[in-house]
Amino acid sequence: MFEKTTEELNKLGAQITTAEIKQQPELWQEAFDNYTNAKEKITAFLDQVTAAANGKTVRVIFTGAGSSQYVGDTVTPYLRAHGDRSKFEFESIGSTDIVSAPYDFLEADTPTILVSFARSGNSPESLKTVELAEQVVHNLHQISITCAPEGQLAKKSETEDKTLLLLQPAGSNDKGFAMTGSFSCMTLSALLVFDTASDTDKSKWVKAIAAMGQEVVAREAEVQKVLDLDFDRIVYLGSGSLGGLTRETRLKVLELTAGKYATMFDTSMGFRHGPKSFLDDKTLLFDLVSNNAYTRQYDIDVLEEVKGDGIAKSVMAVGTKQDQNFSGDAFYFENGLKDLPEAYQALPDVMFAQTVALLASIKVGNLPDTPSPTGTVNRVVKGVTLHDYAGKE
Repeated sequence: MFEKTTEELNKLGAQITTAEIKQQPELWQEAFDNYTNAKEKITAFLDQVTAAANGKTVRVIFTGAGSSQYVGDTVTPYLRAHGDRSKFEFESIGSTDIVSAPYDFLEADTPTILVSFARSGNSPESLKTVELAEQVVHNLHQISITCAPEGQLAKKSETEDKTLLLLQPAGSNDKGFAMTGSFSCMTLSALLVFDTASDTDKSKWVKAIAAMGQEVVAREAEVQKVLDLDFDRIVYLGSGSLGGLTRETRLKVLELTAGKYATMFDTSMGFRHGPKSFLDDKTLLFDLVSNNAYTRQYDIDVLEEVKGDGIAKSVMAVGTKQDQNFSGDAFYFENGLKDLPEAYQALPDVMFAQTVALLASIKVGNLPDTPSPTGTVNRVVKGVTLHDYAGKE
């Protein structure tokens, strides 16, 4: 797909999605440059937040709907260990959860940063979540991480006090149905803002993931080989931040194939507790293996177990080669860093998974750029009725 001409891709209904997957390594470097240029503004904003908290820990809520929620699910486990825990407590809560039950999730007297992830910034849940947070939380600051400067969220953020707007690279405002570059750029930006690692390390990691992303493009044939097998189910497993990422990798298959393949996600440890029943002889299983030596043991244990069971059609590790590795099939990034933190590893991993979903879509004869043949699922959610909230009853 990455070598086809524009004309060939247009005939497959895949030109937009293919190009948007392929361009991500360049977008990641641009996102890092944007962060560097905005560093002074970001630092000043966070200092303002902590000063207003008067010594209290600030609750950081990462929120969004669908893929935008899964950005928070991916970064939160890592930031709980590598963010500034003396100042911030990190949580990922879907905007759909907040909108439908704000009394369960918003705390009036807790200093809070609401970090809204949004590709378009026009989804009804995103805007309603901001409205509810402003209504309920007394000491509220906001960060809007969005890809569309013309979107309602971005426009609102430009005029609001106590709000930081972080626009993503223009190329990340995906025109295709499925979020690709928007997901990965928003993930990277959130990490850069809150990770306490040095900018020197962050720069090194961004260069590494860009090289790893380029490997996905160069080694597409290896992905295609797996997709050529006779299968009708796909499973994604992982741990920590990569466990959070599996919700997004699974969603890409659902979206781009219009649900023609049954899919499942879980943690490597959690999979044995019932979900393993999903496996059969037409299942592809991918585990996004951690670079942390302790956690990696659990990822590899379940891979070896499923391989030994002889149930699944294919069992594959995805990640960076380490001292301890899976004895079976693997897609190991040759340019991977052994000490690359898991949340940064998530970016080339998701690019691998996007490629799996793209090829799966073509295999079932779907159109990746417009994958919902009935039109009942849309690029930006429609048909949501929003109700007034009068306070906890």
